[in-house]
Amino acid sequence: MISPEEIKKQALKWWRPLLQSTIYGDMFFPKSIDRIGKIQPGHITQQFETLQQEIATLYRHSKNQTGIGYLVKTAEKNFRRTGSHKLPDAIIFETVEDYVVFTGKKKEWRLFLLNYEKVIKSISRLKEWALLNCVWLTDAQINWDDILKVCHYFLNNPRSNLYLRQLPIAVRTKFIEDNVTLIQSLLDFLIPDHIRSHQQKRFAERYFLKYDEPLIRIRMLDTYLTCFGNFTDISIPLSDFEKLDLSVRNVLITENKMNFLTLPAMSSTIAVWSGGGFNVSYLRNVAWLKEKHIFYWGDIDEHGFQILHQLRSYYPKTQSVMMDCKTFEHFTEFSVVGTRNKSEQLSLLNEEEHKLFDQLKLTDKNRLEQEKISQGYVEEYLKSLGQ
Repeated sequence: MISPEEIKKQALKWWRPLLQSTIYGDMFFPKSIDRIGKIQPGHITQQFETLQQEIATLYRHSKNQTGIGYLVKTAEKNFRRTGSHKLPDAIIFETVEDYVVFTGKKKEWRLFLLNYEKVIKSISRLKEWALLNCVWLTDAQINWDDILKVCHYFLNNPRSNLYLRQLPIAVRTKFIEDNVTLIQSLLDFLIPDHIRSHQQKRFAERYFLKYDEPLIRIRMLDTYLTCFGNFTDISIPLSDFEKLDLSVRNVLITENKMNFLTLPAMSSTIAVWSGGGFNVSYLRNVAWLKEKHIFYWGDIDEHGFQILHQLRSYYPKTQSVMMDCKTFEHFTEFSVVGTRNKSEQLSLLNEEEHKLFDQLKLTDKNRLEQEKISQGYVEEYLKSLGQ
């Protein structure tokens, strides 16, 4: 025989459907649980006392005795040996009040009704969002008045170009940070055309706010370049770098800062350092780079080739420099044990790069850092680059 605990467990599965049916305007109750445990003849003859106790417990917590909660519906059952017995046949919740009192959801239910009305009155479009996210409306910790202030601000100012702390919204300073998951869900629904990137998790970057951007460092390797006046080495925010359109033919990107700083003079070329390593990802949306000859110089190790592969996923024509078998063999005495890379196949490497990458997978000393390559070798190698 079903117990009150089992009834509650089953009834709690209806919580979300109840909220959704309320938004739809559908009637959810009465609702019944018909499978409450089949009573066999043996229960009457051999386990009668246990059965009586189970039925007594069922009734003790029921609407039949307390006046609210689940109602026990009975039916006559005939058994060959013991005759007719009036036994529980189904459990019925007649009203939403019966349901929320029994399941302990009364406070949450009242919050849901209050918050849903508040949300829809404020922004009627959020009905569709509420259907998918109805449980948010039952959380007593959420200040929906302030949440809606934030929503209205972004609806009216989808790209304010301000820092998060500058937004003129009458909420406490860290309100958005403290409620970022909910607010992001709402803004994704309300302003889908004003999302910088769906893969971007950081709030400010996702919604075109100002933020402490990565700095991209640039060196003029051609002494005749005058795009920055007399400056030959500058750092600018990523968004400004994305707006540039320099009159140069070549862009040389390096993994290591010191190698970046010691690159020799080169005709119609700038050097770029985005922070080293996988921070090359900062450069993925720089449209003007597509028109340039891009060169990448990284460490000769498994991760270096993965970074090269990553850069080619943005700019397929990227050429590697000093990441070849000849260079590795020339400075092999300086190779050391490096961290292994789980990647087995890097589809964007060329034939020689693949050969070296596979070789590194099989050797213990699988890392030759850029810094170990002599300056003379670098300058000789780069003499004809891009010519």
